[in-house]
Amino acid sequence: MPLTATAYETEIQPTAGPRIEHRQPVATLTGVTKRYGSALALDRLNLSLRPGEIVALLGPNGAGKSTAIKLLLGLSSPTSGSVRVFGSDPRNAATRTRVGAMLQVSRITEMIKVREHLDLFRSYYPRPLPVSDIVRIAQLQGIEDRLFGQLSGGQKQRVLFALALCGNPDLIFLDEPTVGMDIEARRGLWAEIRVLSALGKTVLLTTHYLEEADALADRIIVINKGRVISEGTPAEIKRSSGGRRIRCHTALSHELLQSLPTVTSVESSGEATIVTAIHAEKVVREMLLRDETLSGLEIASPALEDAFLALTKT
Repeated sequence: MPLTATAYETEIQPTAGPRIEHRQPVATLTGVTKRYGSALALDRLNLSLRPGEIVALLGPNGAGKSTAIKLLLGLSSPTSGSVRVFGSDPRNAATRTRVGAMLQVSRITEMIKVREHLDLFRSYYPRPLPVSDIVRIAQLQGIEDRLFGQLSGGQKQRVLFALALCGNPDLIFLDEPTVGMDIEARRGLWAEIRVLSALGKTVLLTTHYLEEADALADRIIVINKGRVISEGTPAEIKRSSGGRRIRCHTALSHELLQSLPTVTSVESSGEATIVTAIHAEKVVREMLLRDETLSGLEIASPALEDAFLALTKT
């Protein structure tokens, strides 16, 4: 049974201090540079996370995503610049009790039971969630008494998600949370992440499933070579790829189509013509005025994958 704000809002509340004002960042990287020897991992990076939002941090391998998360978790220190979580050093014990993390590098003992893992992780925090709530949120019903090592890949992911929630955190890092899950389990986890956000939790998500970022994120930050190269809502990021795609059969020449306002590209696909335009509806109206034979008209929004590839290509 999915978590709902109504059912669990009395249990899942910020763990320390008053509820954070929406305009105050929960966590920031300000002018952060990080070097590993001669290698530059982050280059004067600025990043902020606000209360209650789901942020997807995207970038190609080696872009600096893992380094940024390590800094925010207090697992590494910047070469220069400032890192703040809840207004203080992320390495402070009080700060860490308000943070939960599900990382791909996580390794937990395989020879103890799921329930034992939950009890152990809950013991680290001053105000942990009840086991029953954690089991519901992470959809662990029926596997609580199984050894972790006997679980499937998707089940193990759900346990790691549960461990990230044990301390009732206000800030949650989810690194590739749905790897190994089937479609139903993945969408179930999406629903739980949305509820956490609705309850005021801040979620930083990294994923190679771009449809996951598109479906979940309030804001997407794309980084490459240690710098932010694009930031905005999923719709804004997708528009950066050049607009929407118009597929049709038309007698109009490529040269004429390319001359229409806001058209960014024209190409052929078999007998069809594909026009990409920022203001697709205006372009279609102009095409209909100029070509009475126009047929097979389809208009599609760009995929996040298209925008991501366009932004990160070298």
